[in-house]
Amino acid sequence: MDDVKKSAQSKLRISEDVIITVARLAALDVKGVAGLAGEITKMSKLRQNGPITVSVIGDVAALEIKIKVKNGAKATAVAEEVQNAVKENVQNMTGVTVARVNVVVSGVVFE
Repeated sequence: MDDVKKSAQSKLRISEDVIITVARLAALDVKGVAGLAGEITKMSKLRQNGPITVSVIGDVAALEIKIKVKNGAKATAVAEEVQNAVKENVQNMTGVTVARVNVVVSGVVFE
């Protein structure tokens, strides 16, 4: 009976749209983030010019996210917290290893 065992190779591929959604929610949940620098649309995903870009090579992802910081918040501290939150959430929710998260602070929102 042991000779009859067959092993099947299966591979799960996570869509870049899912990674972008998880990254967006994680970034917006960080205290001090006023929003993303632009809207995520189908065309921005295709052209890679939206607020979140994802590059997946093999099973490793690299992300760049553009945020706006609230007035009075320290931009470096907020950006570092966004890096950690995005990396942790994407890895935990999708199983995709995140090599790096580049955060670009593109503006300050005065409320």
